[in-house]
Amino acid sequence: MIIARSILFNILFYLSLLIYLIAALPTFVMPYWAIVELAKVWGRTNLWLLEAICDIGVEFSGLDKIPPGPLIVAAKHQSFWETFALLPLFAAPVYIVKRELMWIPIFGWYMRKGRMIPVDRGARRQALTGMARRARIELKRGRQIIIFPEGTRRPPGAPPSYKSGIAHLYADTGVPCLPIALNSGLVWGRRSFQRYPGTVRVEILDPIPPGLDRDAFLGRLQQDIETATARLMAEPKA
Repeated sequence: MIIARSILFNILFYLSLLIYLIAALPTFVMPYWAIVELAKVWGRTNLWLLEAICDIGVEFSGLDKIPPGPLIVAAKHQSFWETFALLPLFAAPVYIVKRELMWIPIFGWYMRKGRMIPVDRGARRQALTGMARRARIELKRGRQIIIFPEGTRRPPGAPPSYKSGIAHLYADTGVPCLPIALNSGLVWGRRSFQRYPGTVRVEILDPIPPGLDRDAFLGRLQQDIETATARLMAEPKA
């Protein structure tokens, strides 16, 4: 049953994506926020499909902790799930993404239109400088920058591997950082097409105010996210 539901979901997921890509064509001649708003609807559609087909629900806690205005959002990254499910939580979200995603025909064009921030992982210091410069521009627009501080998906239970890029961004921009813990890897595996019934639990943690030095910030961020994630992972899936 799990395999059959997973196959059906994957078919409808990509069919839905195709429909949204077509429906979004008019946004190319509209302001950037038009594609961002449509992406939020796409995210909600995927959450509905997961619940209806795979019996995967979601519980958000701490939503009242999201401050208004410009913000860095540092989220645990266990699954593809959070790449769309976090979108509806914020007024004007923008992801930091690997540069290669911007090269994907059509999908990458929409990412450019939404002013997503690409990072060339091979460029190192130059990449950090460019990321911070673009981030400052988007923050001045009042946007919320979503970044995965470990840089890539990590399977549940894997040792944390936080990168220095998040500390550089925090120090350079001078805005609060909002940590997010979650357990999405329990129902949507890192490299698996199967979707397992259960509940994705997402916990919005206390914002970290600007002004900490980089080491203190990175230590606090990792401690906050990993402690909350371990607790969420220990809770029943249902």
